[in-house]
Amino acid sequence: MEWLIIVVFILGYAAIALEHPLRIDKAASALITGVLCWSIYILNSSDSHTVIHQLDEHMGEISGILFFLLSAMTIVELIDAHDGFEMITERINTTSKRKLMIMLSVVTFFLSAILDNLTTTIVIVSLLRKLIDDKEDRLLFAGMVVIAANAGGAWSPLGDVTTTMLWIGGQISAGNIVAKTFLPSVVCLAVPLLLFSAKLKGHVTTPAKKKSDNLTRSTPFERKAVFFIGVGALLFVPVYKTITHLPPFMGILLGLGIMWVVTEMIHSGKDEIEKGTRSVVHALRKIDTPSILFFLGILIAISALQSNGVLRQVAEALDRTVGNITVVGLIIGMLSAIVDNVPLVAAAQGMYSMDQFPTDHYFWSFLAYCAGTGGSALIIGSAAGVAAMGLEKINFMWYLRKISIWAIIGYFSGAVVYILMSQMF
Repeated sequence: MEWLIIVVFILGYAAIALEHPLRIDKAASALITGVLCWSIYILNSSDSHTVIHQLDEHMGEISGILFFLLSAMTIVELIDAHDGFEMITERINTTSKRKLMIMLSVVTFFLSAILDNLTTTIVIVSLLRKLIDDKEDRLLFAGMVVIAANAGGAWSPLGDVTTTMLWIGGQISAGNIVAKTFLPSVVCLAVPLLLFSAKLKGHVTTPAKKKSDNLTRSTPFERKAVFFIGVGALLFVPVYKTITHLPPFMGILLGLGIMWVVTEMIHSGKDEIEKGTRSVVHALRKIDTPSILFFLGILIAISALQSNGVLRQVAEALDRTVGNITVVGLIIGMLSAIVDNVPLVAAAQGMYSMDQFPTDHYFWSFLAYCAGTGGSALIIGSAAGVAAMGLEKINFMWYLRKISIWAIIGYFSGAVVYILMSQMF
């Protein structure tokens, strides 16, 4: 049974990677793969009730991620509809490709640590549409944003879901993870950024404003109000999680609800035609639903591998055959580019006890770095990558050719720095 599920997963993964040659949308391939994996699992199980219970548990976690993604995309779309991003774009006065890429990558790196890599990617990639008109240039910038977002999320307890898992599980402390992984994460971004930006020449072309824009522009009050409420809603999520201990999607749903009320009040005196594209209802219609379904299919497929024990067997096989915890961490990081890093880290948490590796042990911090940044190697290897893929329609093979090598160079560069720091101190 395990081998059949693995074969279906690999074939589905190949269909996603070959989306353009096959002319089949990746969301369709992902959904079919996810459902088939679970179908094979339950048809070959002697206890269907246990399998259904496992699926229910996974769907609880997956739906939280999807609702978070849906809400964040809606908030960003609302800010965009009210011309809120102009408050940022008006302050960016450079069109140099090199300077702009460095500036946006640094902003993404630190913003990801405050928010998280998924939300930050949605915000910055949406911002790119206002700054860069050429599609190919925008894709290159989006690829570097994915690397920056994952690197920035790895050193913060709130920046990446796997780092948060280790923090909540007691494997790492907040101060120690920052101290041990900040510099490696900086190197993880800096090396590919400097190498890649050195090849960039010329200036970006900014999108020309449509003539109709002046007739339908938001007022300065509307622009500022929606921008600050939207950004405030995103920044409030980690605060809400810390105070209530509820999952992040609850915080962002609250923020979206407040934003919905405020925008309805702002436009209460207008008719439906005048309100137009500035309503939440319109924003919900405009967000990329196929990308959300693609994310759903991928996560369902991976949860099947986790439930039938395939991922744990992989982790245990690594421990038996490799043994060296540094190499194990590096391999887990690269595997997280193929399957979700959450079940891989969960398997490692169950495999190594706190007696063996106590809080803030070398391995836990290294695992946080590897699992957080290794996913950048493939476009579907991280939540940030999937979000960018959906927003900009990034092709799997294009990312593999143009971005993957830089992400891998950065990943191993940061890992070397982490190892050297551990030996020195």
